[in-house]
Amino acid sequence: MIYTVVVDRFIATNCYIYASDKTKHGWIIDPGAEADKLLRFVADKGITIEKILLTHGHFDHISAAPQLQQAWGGIEICMQKNGCQYAQNPQWNLSAMNGEPVVLDHVTYIEDDSEIVLSDDDSMRVRMLPVPGHTSDGCLYYSEADGVAFVGDSVFRDSYGRTDMYGGDEETLLHSIVANVLTLPDDTVLLNGHTEPTTVGYEKKQPWYQPYLGVKNK
Repeated sequence: MIYTVVVDRFIATNCYIYASDKTKHGWIIDPGAEADKLLRFVADKGITIEKILLTHGHFDHISAAPQLQQAWGGIEICMQKNGCQYAQNPQWNLSAMNGEPVVLDHVTYIEDDSEIVLSDDDSMRVRMLPVPGHTSDGCLYYSEADGVAFVGDSVFRDSYGRTDMYGGDEETLLHSIVANVLTLPDDTVLLNGHTEPTTVGYEKKQPWYQPYLGVKNK
């Protein structure tokens, strides 16, 4: 089961809860704000959260993580291995500009291509793939079994993430999208941070990816 909960402090963000239908254990992905709302939602659904997964270190994706971690007994917060700069620096994670600086103190930095498996249902697993460019620590979490990828702010429907902030680089982002997003099966659903879902097949047709796919624009 996948639930989308829109959380909003300064920017409305899609937070996802991805849980086993059998055991109701799962993960929460990108809890960017409104920790109390998320705690109530998870409790109402009877879900046990095992880990907090972050697609990148911007404040609108991480700000509720410390409160949730504490409320759920110190569970792991997982970020891509380049996430330390964002976790520890409110300038880099952009929370300083809002006057509410966020620092993540207890984080597990995971290697690219790592697999995360639910402890009580090993059929539930996601693979973390790097998608740098929006930030230097950008990544996605892909479930082959359910045909879904949680892509953060790397890919939106008819667009891709902005690259004018700390650690951003447009060329890097386009290359990494082509390498690690558009190589997933065409019917893979891409769940992003701020807009409606899209699919790999749909985005693969966008003109801005064609030079990187080796296809000349007509």
